[in-house]
Amino acid sequence: MAGDSQWERMVRGLEYYPGDPHLQRLHQRALELCLRLNSLSERPSPEYLSLCRELLGSIGEGSVICANFFCDYGLNIRLGAGCYINYSCVFLDCAPITLGEGVLVGPQCGLYTAIHPLESEARSRGIETAKPITLGDRVWLGGGVTVLPGVEIGERTVVGAGSVVTRSLPAGVLAMGNPCRVVRSLE
Repeated sequence: MAGDSQWERMVRGLEYYPGDPHLQRLHQRALELCLRLNSLSERPSPEYLSLCRELLGSIGEGSVICANFFCDYGLNIRLGAGCYINYSCVFLDCAPITLGEGVLVGPQCGLYTAIHPLESEARSRGIETAKPITLGDRVWLGGGVTVLPGVEIGERTVVGAGSVVTRSLPAGVLAMGNPCRVVRSLE
C-alpha cells in the first residue's frame, strides 16, 4: 500500500483501510455537513445549496436532497440536474456514486459501494474495497431499494419498491424483487 494514499486506493477500487486518519477526518466532515443539511427546514435556500455544494462532488441545478440524508464522504457523489433524493436515504460513497439527470430516489433507499471481505480474518483487519454505482438519466428507484456495489442502472429504468439490486440493469425496463430481476420492457 506504500505510495498511494488510502483515499486514492479507495476510489480506485483497491484494498484500503477505512480507519486511516485522513479518511476518518473526511468521514467526520461529511457527518457534520449531513447533520447541518438535515437540520434545515427550507429547501432549496442559499444555505441549503451552499451545504450541498460543500458536501457533494457535484450537484446539478434543481436537484433536491430531503432530510435525514447520510453519506460516508460526499465527495464521491455526483448528482445531475433535477434529481430528487427522498427522505432517509444513505449513500455509502467509498467509490463514486453518479446519478444522471432527473433521477428519482424513493424514501429509505441505500446505495452502497463498500465491499467487506468474505473471509473473517481479512474483515477483522478492517480492510475493504469499493466499486462505483451509476444510475442513468431518469432512473426511478421506488422506496426502500438497495443498490449494491458495482451496479449500473440504464436510463429510464424503474426499480420497484423494496428491491435489492445485485447486478446491473439495462435501460428502459421495469425491474423488481430480491434479487432484482427485469420484469418487462418499458419501451
